[in-house]
Amino acid sequence: MAPVTLAEDIRQRLGDCSPAERKVGRVLLAGWPAAGFETVAALAERAAVSPPTVIRFVNRLGYSGFPDFQAALRTELDDRRASPVTLYSTGRFGADGGDGEAPPGGTAGLLAHGRQVFTAAVGRTLAEVSPHELERAVQLLADPKRRVVLAGGRFTHLFAQYLALHLMQLRPDVHLLPDRPVERTALLASLGRRDVVVVFDYRRYEQDKVTLAELVREAGGRIVLFTDAWLSPVSTHAEVVLSSQVDAPSPYDSLVPTLAVVETVVAGLVAALGERGHEQMKRGEHTADRIGLT
Repeated sequence: MAPVTLAEDIRQRLGDCSPAERKVGRVLLAGWPAAGFETVAALAERAAVSPPTVIRFVNRLGYSGFPDFQAALRTELDDRRASPVTLYSTGRFGADGGDGEAPPGGTAGLLAHGRQVFTAAVGRTLAEVSPHELERAVQLLADPKRRVVLAGGRFTHLFAQYLALHLMQLRPDVHLLPDRPVERTALLASLGRRDVVVVFDYRRYEQDKVTLAELVREAGGRIVLFTDAWLSPVSTHAEVVLSSQVDAPSPYDSLVPTLAVVETVVAGLVAALGERGHEQMKRGEHTADRIGLT
């Protein structure tokens, strides 16, 4: 089971901190992860606190000092950048059964290990989703005055399409970010404050997603981000961040927990849209019948 990330640990502990320590935590999160590699003096100046306050803050997180905190951050960033090739070569992809022992061999053992890994990952993901973040995601996506645009990555474009297809049945004005350059450029140039852009971005993060997020925010739009536990750089621009565990019995990050979060968002949309969503679905079914698509 993946540990809580440093950024998430900081967020969870802010409520237990003194007001001065909270300033340190907020400065770290606002500039994450680069701010974590500043000097104690520089971080203290940015937070308008004393250097000892910075040390007390990292002590509260369980680190003996700032160098210890920075070493943990470097290790986490190595994990954040891990590729399937890296995980394959190191064997860090659920090779044991969770207790340090290799899983039983054969297909029965593979099924048992998969059940253990996926059940734990989905359970932890749903337990860690913030009710506030989920509620805000549903509010934004259910708002009929907003246009919704969805964009994914190498593998996650499948999830962008999957969520888009559900949204299209429930509400109007839903679009996938076009592949063709002219169409993509035209859509991005038309972004405005009534737009909601849903971005899927998982480790080995894609720079074009950061650029997309910057364009959205500059236009005054809102971003709903689906990402992993290490958090895509897009998270600094997002209004809503829905993160998932990626534990898998193979060197490929699992998107099974992500699908569970997507399905939960869809369930929330069905409830939020109510009869409006039902009517939209009926109109779609009627149209499909008339043109012979059912």
